[in-house]
Amino acid sequence: MTAGPKSNGTNDVGPAPLNAKLLQTTLVAPADEALVPAGDDPIRRSQKCTTSHMLVVNWTKDAGWAAPTIKPYGNFSMAPTSSVLHYGTECFEGLKLYRGFDMKLRLFRPDLNCARLRLSSLRGGLPDFDPDELLKLIEAFVRVDGDRWLPEPGTFLYLRPAIIGTSAALGVSRPAEATLFLVAVLFPQFGQAGPGLKLLCSSGQVRAWPGGFGNAKLGANYAPSLVAQEEANAQGFIQVLWLFGPDDNVTEAGASNFFVIIRNKETGLPELITAPLGDIILDGVTRRSALELTKERLEKPVEDIQPLLAVERPLTMAEMVQASNEGRLLEAFVTGTAFFVAPVGMIRYKDTDINIGHKTEEGDLVAPYTLMLRNWLKDIMYGNESHAWGRVQDKAV
Repeated sequence: MTAGPKSNGTNDVGPAPLNAKLLQTTLVAPADEALVPAGDDPIRRSQKCTTSHMLVVNWTKDAGWAAPTIKPYGNFSMAPTSSVLHYGTECFEGLKLYRGFDMKLRLFRPDLNCARLRLSSLRGGLPDFDPDELLKLIEAFVRVDGDRWLPEPGTFLYLRPAIIGTSAALGVSRPAEATLFLVAVLFPQFGQAGPGLKLLCSSGQVRAWPGGFGNAKLGANYAPSLVAQEEANAQGFIQVLWLFGPDDNVTEAGASNFFVIIRNKETGLPELITAPLGDIILDGVTRRSALELTKERLEKPVEDIQPLLAVERPLTMAEMVQASNEGRLLEAFVTGTAFFVAPVGMIRYKDTDINIGHKTEEGDLVAPYTLMLRNWLKDIMYGNESHAWGRVQDKAV
């Protein structure tokens, strides 16, 4: 007979796997619960306001994963020599919990986030785990904080799972100890129509490179990009459009995937173009969903717009400039958990401003394909459309 797991998550046959059945929960006393800020409260823009609880699971190389705990939100204590503080042994994910217009709570394709966190963890020398067990833990956390912190329909919480190396030793090696944790943060809600984002092409810097780790969500991908982003912000741009190679291939916009719609010179039909996956492109959940919806719903005529063909291929800035000069550059947008689906109105490349699309008298960017994809995704997230991607969450017991 095979020995079963012990109460602390270990077993007699080796390091214990991540096991959601061992979850222990300690709740904040109702009298100590913080007030939920209103939807227009400025504190939401600070991205500092968290919900009442957090999920924590410790891991060691010898024992494996300990029993998961949901407990009151609070600070960590770790040694100054912890691996994450010196060598960046860290990875993370980002997903949202949505309060539908039917008042149900939903996660959007969370299985993809859990699988990607595992990929990132392994790429960063951190522990392995079963993504299905992580998803169970995320859903358990949602049952604790979701209802109270999302009282209004059409709103969301940002969920941040992360794994950090906590070994207290300065040797450059894989951490022998780590912590997986999850917190939920209040974000400002989706913006309305506007003139579109302004992007500044990178000059002399790259975000990722072949053979690197641009396809994983490691903190090491983000810190080096912050100076370039700050410089872009100072010039009035929202993000950097990252280019790579001697031909200035378009990769990503800030931490978001980038799409462009160009009318094919030979066929006369519009094409949705985005860089193919690889070492330098993150497999974004919103990216994947936009491509799948385009293939399913837009490659045939819809309402009064032409069919749209989804194409994953390299795209250079020279091609984009030429398409703009010839009137074939129709739309551009970025996708990501934070930005969702946001249209792009202008790109500055070297000394040239590339204006995309046209605007209404009120100054709002007209981007019919982008808006259609955005609305379809939003309907799934908020329950206006019943879809397998919108994973309905059980109410707290």
